[in-house]
Amino acid sequence: MSDWTVYIIHCSDDSYYTGITTDVERRFEQHRNGKGAKYFFGRDPVEVVYTECCENRSLASRREAEIKRLDRAQKIRLLSSPS
Repeated sequence: MSDWTVYIIHCSDDSYYTGITTDVERRFEQHRNGKGAKYFFGRDPVEVVYTECCENRSLASRREAEIKRLDRAQKIRLLSSPS
């Protein structure tokens, strides 16, 4: 099992937030309770819509950066692709 996970959260303003963590459920609750990223000031996390396991933090950070560079259409294709 991987220690690190890249995740995407669908937000209340229909945007997507991408991050990394070792515990997706804990991190989602932090975002919901205002203890997460500043990105959630003025918008609420709705649900985790994507997760991808990585072998280590370095690979997770690289994958996070790749996903963040995608435009909205590319992110939607990623979300709809089979795992």
